[in-house]
Amino acid sequence: MNFDSLKTEFKRHVCEQVELQPEGKDRYLVSTPFRFEDGDHFGIVLKRENGGWLFSDEATTLMHLSYQLDDHDLEVGNRAEIVDNCLKRFSIQNREGELVLSVDDEHFGDALYNFVQALSGINNVSYLSRERVRSTFIEDFRALLKSRVPEDRLTFDWTSEEHDPHKRYPVDARINGIKRPLLVYGLQNDEKVGVATICLLSFSNWGIPFQSMGVFEEQESISRKTLARFTDVCDKAFSSLEEENRERIAKFLDRILSEA
Repeated sequence: MNFDSLKTEFKRHVCEQVELQPEGKDRYLVSTPFRFEDGDHFGIVLKRENGGWLFSDEATTLMHLSYQLDDHDLEVGNRAEIVDNCLKRFSIQNREGELVLSVDDEHFGDALYNFVQALSGINNVSYLSRERVRSTFIEDFRALLKSRVPEDRLTFDWTSEEHDPHKRYPVDARINGIKRPLLVYGLQNDEKVGVATICLLSFSNWGIPFQSMGVFEEQESISRKTLARFTDVCDKAFSSLEEENRERIAKFLDRILSEA
């Protein structure tokens, strides 16, 4: 395994901020910009075990959650269901608190991307106590787009068939019929903002022509560093869907549509 090639693959699949540091024989510390709520970076190690390679969080993810939640909260209820679904979705194994993902067929970049997504989803359970039981944000977000954009120029849940055949980099909505299509994200929490940041960076690396827009549910709820990384790569952002912002979003969309 070539160290420089591996590092390049990680940057291409996840983001440019990924760093790789050798720590002894067949063991690497993987540094990413993604953090827990307390500010600590996700703990990720790539190591060789039983003749194969795997990513491990070395039990740091669930440990961080235990600082904020009772053990009962992680065993039953909505939080436990979210954790379990993330593990199943990304084929993560829980080895008595250590989360691991095996690397199949030397697809190191894909595996790291999936591992980061899983850790982000699991970490997101810490936000449940602060969120509304049921938010209508996404429904309102889609309804606003439908009200301003002709149906034949609006695609929800878009992915690039050419560059992303496995549909790992989704866009909430794509507005076409203009020189540079507008990619739009509805942003409810830090996890979604992080995913959107990765996607936009990937599109840029692939050379896809686009412009981008983000609409937050509550921008104030997003951590400063997560918000800063997103605004570095997004062309236009709106802090909420409150009435005065709805008018600004509508005017912005009208201007974009007139570029056709």
